[in-house]
Amino acid sequence: MDKVSKLQDLDQVFEALANEHRRAIISMLSLQPCSISQLAAKRNLSLPAIHKHIEILEKGGMVIRKKIGRTNFLALNKEALRSLQNWLAQYHTYWGSNKETLENYIPYLERENKKTRRKK
Repeated sequence: MDKVSKLQDLDQVFEALANEHRRAIISMLSLQPCSISQLAAKRNLSLPAIHKHIEILEKGGMVIRKKIGRTNFLALNKEALRSLQNWLAQYHTYWGSNKETLENYIPYLERENKKTRRKK
């Protein structure tokens, strides 16, 4: 998969996580698979509403659906979460604390200003 496809997939993961109902569904599915009607009841949503949320979660690759008889069950697709975790992890080495980051940045700006003044 090329880099553009991975970024588009990541956009869909962020879209899937951008709603509190979908985050709650992910949380519930992280504990165990559920039927769609169980998820609707737990979230106090109508079946049409839960289906719209599930469609977005499926588009983002966040859930896996399996039909048994007339019942659709969903399970969490952990690979989608891993791709999100990997994307976030690439920035982890740069983070530090907010205070640490600002305290390091201010001396850097001062050095850059001194360089600029010397060149003039």
